[in-house]
Amino acid sequence: MQLNLRQAIIQRVHDKTNEELRDVVDDSVGNAEVTLPGLGVLFEIIWTGSTEEERLKMIGTLHDHLHNESTEAPAVSSPS
Repeated sequence: MQLNLRQAIIQRVHDKTNEELRDVVDDSVGNAEVTLPGLGVLFEIIWTGSTEEERLKMIGTLHDHLHNESTEAPAVSSPS
């Protein structure tokens, strides 16, 4: 059986508790770029399961962060 990246990521987190899911996200945010596809899949799930009001709030948060705080990308630790 061949899994695509999306299916593999979903399978990896499928049986995790809320706390474990939080740990996955916390460990991925600001980490190596290799974690970005996984965060993208998780965001896709959040987005498709959100109401229009929740989507507008997420977009507002993103917009505010990009325009009011810093226009620089978050610092990511690089291997030494």
